[in-house]
Amino acid sequence: MMAAAFVLMSCNKVSEHKLTDGKWRGEFSISDQKFPFLFDVEGSATDSTTVYLINGAERVPLKGVVYSNDTVTIPILAYDAVLTGKIANGKFEGKFKKLFIDNDEGVSFSAEKSDAPRFEVADKATEISLAGKWDIQFIGQKGDTAHNVGIFSQDKNILTGSILTNAGDLRYLEGALTNDGFQFSAFAGLSPYLIKGKFEGNDSFTGEFYTTRGVTKLVGKRNAEAALADPYSLAYMKKGEDRLNFTFPNVEGQKVSLSDPRYKGKVVIVSILGSWCPNCLDEMEYLSPWYKENSKRGVEIIGLAFERKDDPEYVKTVLSRLVKRYNVDYEILFAGKLGDDATAKALPQVSKIMGYPTTIFIDKKGIVRKIHTGFNGPATGLFYEEFKQDFNKVVDDLLAEK
Repeated sequence: MMAAAFVLMSCNKVSEHKLTDGKWRGEFSISDQKFPFLFDVEGSATDSTTVYLINGAERVPLKGVVYSNDTVTIPILAYDAVLTGKIANGKFEGKFKKLFIDNDEGVSFSAEKSDAPRFEVADKATEISLAGKWDIQFIGQKGDTAHNVGIFSQDKNILTGSILTNAGDLRYLEGALTNDGFQFSAFAGLSPYLIKGKFEGNDSFTGEFYTTRGVTKLVGKRNAEAALADPYSLAYMKKGEDRLNFTFPNVEGQKVSLSDPRYKGKVVIVSILGSWCPNCLDEMEYLSPWYKENSKRGVEIIGLAFERKDDPEYVKTVLSRLVKRYNVDYEILFAGKLGDDATAKALPQVSKIMGYPTTIFIDKKGIVRKIHTGFNGPATGLFYEEFKQDFNKVVDDLLAEK
């Protein structure tokens, strides 16, 4: 009897240190702000627990949860990061750490099982609606500004949406109205976001955009015609140049060149990316099945990856993981270590690349015809649909040429 009781007590003690199925609500503590995030746990009674990060309609699966004594580690493979900590008294407390940073101190978080919403319901929420399109400026510390587009939906006091920049979008944001404005947060594995805004009348707001790196002021003006700069105008071929010429190693370390027979006489799409870049991953999620459906038409894709480290083993690990995750059939090449002049060294024929991803369209004769900066992903709704239509038209037109 005593032995059986001891075993039962031991099992109960072990279960106390495990995540349990259901919804959890957590908060990152950064400076003087709390960044709320939500996740769902499934399969805790098995050896294959999966955690789903939740941001509006988005559910990001994190597999391979590891339990070691009283420590829980949730791998975030896409971004080479982890959520790691201990569970005690019903709370999961620990750090969000980026493994690619040596001795990263991490960001503290605390979470508990709860059906509570992301943000507390305001006692008397503002009657001003955030729904619609907005011109948004991020005000830099030196007074410089960047023009962006906010697209938001509203269901009573609950908000969803995204902010588009010329380099990409902030993906799925989820929030709520406050007494005098609104707040959003998001965490999909790379970095927590927090946005707070205060209405200045019906058609404008001021606010702050918080990340782990600091805070940026922002200003919004309601504008049903809000639009970004022409994505084809931000990067271009240098004067006297009309072709690319590069050779880089693929995931297996084999040299691949744009001049290889595989690409001769075909329309070629060159995607400039990084395994660390959320918008690049969104683009790859689109391009991989698209390539499977269209490769026989005489079109090829080459991904040029710029990574945080140039260590061969690190590069092979992150790029192999990328290829497997998105079931990629086209070549992904390591083009260099991420840095201010990385793309300039890799592609000296091109003016300064303004953001990741950047997509270059090359015709059958090997001439660069268009360079598209950024990617509007599925979180942007109609902008995403417009991107897909435009992308297919560009490729169709190039394929139709003799």
